[in-house]
Amino acid sequence: MKWYRKALIGLCSLVLLVAILNIGLNLWIKSQLPKIINKKNDSVYNITYKNLKVSLWDGDIQAYEIVIVPKVKHLNTINKIGIYAEIKSLKVDDFKIWSILFGDKIKAQSITIEQPKIILYTKNEKENIRESVVSSFDKIIAASDVFLHQCELKIVHTKTRKTILKAHNINLQLEGILITEQTLDNKIPFEFRDYAFSCDSLYFYPNEFYHLKTKKIKGSKTDVNVNHFEMIPEFSRREFVAKIPKEKDLYTLKCQSIKVRKMDWGFKKNDFFFHCNVIDLSQVAANIYRSKEPADDITKKYLYNKLLRDLTFDLKVDTLKVRNSILEYEEEKSFDLGSGKLSFNSFNLTANSISSGFKKKNLPDITIKINCRFMKSSPLEVNWRFNPMDTSDGFNINGTLTNFDTEKIVPFTKPYLNVTTKGIMDEIYFDFTGNDQKASGEFAVKYDDLKFTIYKNDDRKKKNKLLTFVANIFIKKDTKEKVKDTNVELERIPEKSFYNLLWRSISEGLKKILV
Repeated sequence: MKWYRKALIGLCSLVLLVAILNIGLNLWIKSQLPKIINKKNDSVYNITYKNLKVSLWDGDIQAYEIVIVPKVKHLNTINKIGIYAEIKSLKVDDFKIWSILFGDKIKAQSITIEQPKIILYTKNEKENIRESVVSSFDKIIAASDVFLHQCELKIVHTKTRKTILKAHNINLQLEGILITEQTLDNKIPFEFRDYAFSCDSLYFYPNEFYHLKTKKIKGSKTDVNVNHFEMIPEFSRREFVAKIPKEKDLYTLKCQSIKVRKMDWGFKKNDFFFHCNVIDLSQVAANIYRSKEPADDITKKYLYNKLLRDLTFDLKVDTLKVRNSILEYEEEKSFDLGSGKLSFNSFNLTANSISSGFKKKNLPDITIKINCRFMKSSPLEVNWRFNPMDTSDGFNINGTLTNFDTEKIVPFTKPYLNVTTKGIMDEIYFDFTGNDQKASGEFAVKYDDLKFTIYKNDDRKKKNKLLTFVANIFIKKDTKEKVKDTNVELERIPEKSFYNLLWRSISEGLKKILV
């Protein structure tokens, strides 16, 4: 027999042997996979599928119509715990055959999951999601990259049956995943190199008083974009006031766009950190409401220096911007009288060097610049500076308000103080320096033709002629075309906020000049 015939026979035999081995291994792997997925599955889940395809040449495994349920199932929602999921298809790329031949775990380069519908029932315990998701499925399969397409996710509290989180059309790309015994003990139970994330809408229920909603979210390791963010109260104002034992603010917040740029976050030795270059909030509509009906909250209110100094994580935001926004503050003595409202329209804020004091010795000053229209009409500019590491909680705040028609403040003074005003505040200046104990500084004002009207308490529509007459006798009508100034000094009330101290300082300056 000639040599080339021998070579041809040998080659054909080799090809036939490889083909037989391939078929045999395919059949064997197909028989082993169900054992790995179910019989040798040490996780708390049963996994079933309708169809399974294996290709040794490509190193691929494909499964279709997958169902995941806990091994111990409960029919009623109250007792349900863990993941219940349906997946249209799952593809494992470049799997390691040796992990199946000599182990009970599938190891691969990547996993692509198509159109999963996932419900996670949780008791709201901190360790629950980590144990239910990451550590359980790491016993079955491990991959460097995970791709999730068109996912529907819901997290439900088992006892209350309340939806804690709901996300629509999630797309996730997670690359360079590493899960070890050590990472499972971390607050993020795995490490990763890079990620990209998007979803069409998100609902989150953080506590009994509020829920959060967004529309489109898109994020990466360094940037996040959020559209149409909302933080909405769960209760009406009356319901909220009935539920709180002491005075507490009720917030309603909407924001057209949130952008975070050049972000870096994670854990260093279990210490969380969040750093970013810019947080940009556009077209915010914020309403802060406080009822005076509940009892006073007499706990000490700390200034922002201490609040940042005592944060238990490393925060660093180079620049915070709030643009083209509206800020409203409402205070109400009783529901019968209605609330007094202060509004700051066309509100723009730029804050620089925002940092926490976590494990720090020195920090630059935080500087805040604000410009807006007070009560929709008058230009207001404010400059504010403080340092988180200043243990006296020192600050300086100065500002100017011009061309203020005092009738514009009637929506606050009439329901809250039962007083109306007329006249023009041509110029108001203030420059206050303070700390946790007191505030002092300069106040100046120029005004014309100022008049007050005081109304009767038993009939708030009728003028109290006597008190109005007396008030206008003691109040100076104008400053005679001059800017009048005075010095202000007063003690801080520890149970009141920074804004109360600022408001009292301005009021003290007005009182000294007007009376």
